[in-house]
Amino acid sequence: MKLPINFYKPLAIGAPAPMRGIPVRPERMVHFFPPHIEKIRARVPEMIKQVDVLCGNLEDAIPVEDKAAARAGFIETVRANDFGDTGLWVRVNALNSPWFLDDVGQIVAAVGDKVDVIMIPKVEGVWDIHFVDQYLALLEAKHRVAKPILVHALLETAEGVKNVEQIAGASPRMHGMSLGPADLAASRGMKTTRVGGGHPFYGVLADPKEGEATRAFVQQDLWHYTVARMVDACVSHGLRAFYGPFGDIRDEAGCEAQFRNAFLMGCSGAWSLAPGQIDIARRVFSPDVGEVKFALRILEAMPDGSGVAMIDGKMQDDATWKQAKVMVDLARLVARKDPALAAAYGL
Repeated sequence: MKLPINFYKPLAIGAPAPMRGIPVRPERMVHFFPPHIEKIRARVPEMIKQVDVLCGNLEDAIPVEDKAAARAGFIETVRANDFGDTGLWVRVNALNSPWFLDDVGQIVAAVGDKVDVIMIPKVEGVWDIHFVDQYLALLEAKHRVAKPILVHALLETAEGVKNVEQIAGASPRMHGMSLGPADLAASRGMKTTRVGGGHPFYGVLADPKEGEATRAFVQQDLWHYTVARMVDACVSHGLRAFYGPFGDIRDEAGCEAQFRNAFLMGCSGAWSLAPGQIDIARRVFSPDVGEVKFALRILEAMPDGSGVAMIDGKMQDDATWKQAKVMVDLARLVARKDPALAAAYGL
């Protein structure tokens, strides 16, 4: 682990100084696109207008024979477009793959000044982050990248979840983490083939009642424990937590329920794999208009957060003031990206 005195020092001569806080911007949806498919690359200019974050995918779902084409397609896409205030991320191949070094090396050399975040799959411990940190610093120095590229860790193994707290504090490059439910399920030996979401056999039975033959069964959330651990680790280190993929594209109601759980638990956003999921994430990870307006009333009644106020018969104190501030701060971020919501919030 880095000593505090060295934590914010560049790891290579000529590399940019690490950031002391991640940029403040809405990241309600991280929308993935496969860069090796030309017709999808052609849609990127429109995607940029619709999403908070656009992420080029080089890893899972990209066939082995298309890995190099996906990397080249991502670089071509970045060079051809102005991303403005839309975040630009890339998910590279895993550290133990034959493509990782070329993914990062070629991308930083070609478009390192435009990439905001690099996603690292299957992070298992601080050693993975330290390696990426050093490699990026050397590349940034070599190619004179002025802004440090941040790192986003994917929690996809049991060991990664076990070490989540240490991973969160491993480097000032850390942007946040995402839940990778499919690989994590395999790593844990979970008995499911679903990508995210619940499972119809995972739940609890209501207590038996005399005279009733059928007991109510309530499905539970397979990922509640992991998301809670991830959120706690991220928030305590000033990072952002994200729900990952929801694989059943047709089940929009199920996707919305899972995203809403993640939002309520403290996640900043979720991955979107199809256009319909963009709208779901935008709706779910934007604060409710009524709650924002009520939160604004709390802040107005208690400008400095002290004392007690009664609003609509409900007592408000410093704790509810903090909750209201979280809601309003997020609404202000969203309003910068979404004029319609800005008007609805009255911001």
